[in-house]
Amino acid sequence: MPKTFIMQRTILIISTLLFSISLFGQTNILVTNPMADKVLKGDFSPNDFQQATVIDNPQEIILGLQNQVNPDSLYRYLEVLVSFENRNTGSDTVSTTRGFGAARRWANSKFQEFSAENENRLIPTYLQFDLSSCGMDQHRNAMAVLPGTDVDNHKVIIIEAHMDSRCETECDIDCLAEGAEDNATGTALVIELARIMSQYSFKNTMVFVLTTGEEQGLLGARALADYCLEEDIPIKGVFNNDVIGGVICGETSSPPSCPFEGHIDSTQVRLFAAGNNRQWTRWIKLQYEEELLPIVTVPMEVKLMSSEDRTGRGGDHIPFRENGFTAMRFTSANEHGNANVSDLDYHDRQHSDADILGIDTDGDGELDSLFVDLNYLARNTVINGMSMTAAGQGVLVPEFTATQTDSVVTVMIDDSENYDHYRVAVRSLISLEHDTLMTFQGGSTFTFTTNERFFFVSVAATNEFGIESCFTNEIRPTAVSSVDPALNAFDNSLFLYQNQPNPFNNGTWITYDIRNSMDYKEGQFFVKDLTGKNIHSRKAQLTVGVHEIYYRNNNLPNGIYIYGIESKGKILVQKRMVVNR
Repeated sequence: MPKTFIMQRTILIISTLLFSISLFGQTNILVTNPMADKVLKGDFSPNDFQQATVIDNPQEIILGLQNQVNPDSLYRYLEVLVSFENRNTGSDTVSTTRGFGAARRWANSKFQEFSAENENRLIPTYLQFDLSSCGMDQHRNAMAVLPGTDVDNHKVIIIEAHMDSRCETECDIDCLAEGAEDNATGTALVIELARIMSQYSFKNTMVFVLTTGEEQGLLGARALADYCLEEDIPIKGVFNNDVIGGVICGETSSPPSCPFEGHIDSTQVRLFAAGNNRQWTRWIKLQYEEELLPIVTVPMEVKLMSSEDRTGRGGDHIPFRENGFTAMRFTSANEHGNANVSDLDYHDRQHSDADILGIDTDGDGELDSLFVDLNYLARNTVINGMSMTAAGQGVLVPEFTATQTDSVVTVMIDDSENYDHYRVAVRSLISLEHDTLMTFQGGSTFTFTTNERFFFVSVAATNEFGIESCFTNEIRPTAVSSVDPALNAFDNSLFLYQNQPNPFNNGTWITYDIRNSMDYKEGQFFVKDLTGKNIHSRKAQLTVGVHEIYYRNNNLPNGIYIYGIESKGKILVQKRMVVNR
């Protein structure tokens, strides 16, 4: 056998082993139900899962969600979940009444029950993986897969929540760890949506996931994200729900959060995402305002957050984003604690044996004062289901280009599906949300005027039901024959914007734009002091498009600092920013 072949084969084997082990050590990742595995990969016939009477009208489904999501059902799920006493990643897997094993089997039985009620279209399964954590070497996420009707444009939509719980000590398997808010609430939400949405048909495949190991480092989510990357599963987007039903502010709630201890908020939900994934949260808010808000009895404020998660915290959406998938997190407006259980003065409920469902104040054996607001949890459940329904319509994202001549912007859409109805969004550099949203139809070239210099444009297609595709990534229009030299300067391959806000206290957004492919393949974002001493650095993408980095100030003293992008020790672009605490 030629030496070159042996060497190539050896390199291939080593590469495969390194990938299968993954950065965090998960190995032997597999979907235990072969049919679920086939559906996730798009290797199935939709006819095998077709409803006898197909219900796929999005308005009908959204109305059904609004009418069917039931606070009493959510309460029953919560009661069962807290009855397992300790759902720690390393807890009992043999008992039928206690531990994570009992919890995941119960969840699997609910998925089986919902499937039996809906023509066996919902496929229960587990995602199994090996990893040593809290004395346990093998772990399972509970999952259910609802096959989509369009395998030609096969996409997967994931809604997930972590089902594991914990006390003050990370691997304490003996304490009372009901984990009512964190995260029986998210688990109940996912189970309720599996119940209701399995009654309907969607072009895209829906996956309902309850992960393990979140409290030990997002282990279950990392296993699923790695499986999807390795098996080339085409994820359209991930909805992560974590701490989604409580309304009471704790003393130490992680910022950005509630204003003071004891504050109540049952009409706001926070959406966290990073960089381009914030287009996903902008799209979710638009769907809520146009599809759900007109029919609800209690309006909700869907609040877009500027960071990927709370300060110093993280959730199951992050491994998917790290693997290049679109992902975001739903979290309640108020959170009871920052989980800093190492602080001897910490007395909030999160990550403690006090994270219980409620208390019996009159001694009759029934909980009559709940820490979870069931109606609030129900409203958040409907928002999730509505978002999944809109995404599941399978409206394809168009391609487009945009040019600017002085105040006139021309948008040219390339749409092979010929939807003929489009939404064009404009966002200024200093805005978190879309500043302007325009509707166009009849043709593929549209113009609008603006006096703004620093702005981005994105486009979505709209189907016959008025449901938008996800928005494209944002772009900066190309300057064409402009008399404004500032616009022409934008055509540099790499353009770094002034950070916003500036001056800043806790954190600031860094935006840079790459117009054309660059010779540099790997880059670093840096922050330096005026002497050139490096203070902070992290990986920076150097691909074509608009990129955003949130820089959180870790107690830098007031002063002027330099930020920018470098590659292989060469500074490509840099600007100055001011810290003013």
